Amino acid sequence: MSAVLGESLSRMSIRPVRVAIVNDYDVVVAGVASLLERHPDRVRLVELVAGQVSRSDVDVVLYDTFARQDREGSLRDVVRRTHGRVAVYSWHDSAEQVEAVMRAGAAGFLSKTLGVEALVEGLEKIHRGLVMRAAPAVGAGEEGAATAPPRGWPGRDLGLSEREAEVMALVTRGLSNQEMASSLYLSVNSIKTYVRTAYQKAGVHTRAQAVLWGVRHGFDPDVTRVTEDD
Repeated sequence: MSAVLGESLSRMSIRPVRVAIVNDYDVVVAGVASLLERHPDRVRLVELVAGQVSRSDVDVVLYDTFARQDREGSLRDVVRRTHGRVAVYSWHDSAEQVEAVMRAGAAGFLSKTLGVEALVEGLEKIHRGLVMRAAPAVGAGEEGAATAPPRGWPGRDLGLSEREAEVMALVTRGLSNQEMASSLYLSVNSIKTYVRTAYQKAGVHTRAQAVLWGVRHGFDPDVTRVTEDD
């Protein structure tokens, strides 16, 4: 009881972590924001950014990697051009991927299979200067369905899983299977599987049809910025 009380008093004396959320899609940014808004006493959302870098003075930039091309290069640019420590938020949580983002300058890695409480705790620790490599939740499946809170992504309301949607977003941008495999740290065979199942759900059969479908269903990147003043 005393330990819990001490932790509560400690949190009361510390201001919320100032956070900016960055991704290429408004729906992805809004989905992450909806999670963090559950803890206004611990997280203060200062800026929501799609297709740009954060310009606000924040403690932590939460960089969602959904459909981000050249992730290491993009991440280095985010680290170089933004204020605050950069935390990568991704379900690509293999050891190779985690080490890649840390080499690129990230202050921490947070898996999308983490629950909201663990996500917020990770942001607080990164703000305090700790180097975080938060692993997937124990027992989480391929999509982390048993433990991960709901998020938004393009095509979710059309039945696409987050991985299928990410592949469709890259198809819409014109990437080949090999380029997607390199970008997402997946094998070409895994990419082919996601492409096949995504095509089935979208009702398309060719790459050209898939690109047109993606353009019509919100898979073109957004360019927006919303700050707390807005």
